Amino acid sequence: MHICSVILSGGKSSRMGTTKSLLEMDGKPVITHIADELKKCSHHAAVIANDPETYRFLGLAVYPDRYQNKGPLAGIETALSHIDADVYLFVACDMPFIHRDVYQYLLQSLYDADAVIPVYHERMHPLSGIYTKNVLPHIRKLLDRNQRKIRTLFEHIHVNYVTEFPGIPDTIVDKHFFNMNDPEQYEEAKRLT
Repeated sequence: MHICSVILSGGKSSRMGTTKSLLEMDGKPVITHIADELKKCSHHAAVIANDPETYRFLGLAVYPDRYQNKGPLAGIETALSHIDADVYLFVACDMPFIHRDVYQYLLQSLYDADAVIPVYHERMHPLSGIYTKNVLPHIRKLLDRNQRKIRTLFEHIHVNYVTEFPGIPDTIVDKHFFNMNDPEQYEEAKRLT
């Protein structure tokens, strides 16, 4: 099974006021921490971003959205269209503490589903999920109809929802799902490093 990990870095970062993925933590851009962790649980990694030159320093393939201004669903579509893999691990660029153990557990929960979506503290995390190539035609149909909500996709595919992470310490899981949308959360992230 060929596994590709994908960092979605296409958001406008309006609440943060600057590009979230390039904020420094522990002497490196957040996106570097994310890429380093993803490499431990996949065969290769890529970035979806509409300003590819910005991310060349990572040494990863960077692809701009094929469907412009259509949100994260378009980022997933872009990755599945450009990259040949069996399974794709996704992460938003504002999740600095992702952990390979969580992704390994999600991978083990795939079975015959089209996607595995974590639900943590009663909140769905579709941008920290796992998707197979099977979802691609469904995503294209939605985007062609200007339907951009990822949750709408789940009405058309077989999804395994994972609500528990046995064997993984709560501290790791809590940090994995931490995301930073504003300056206060960025300051909190720096304290957590």
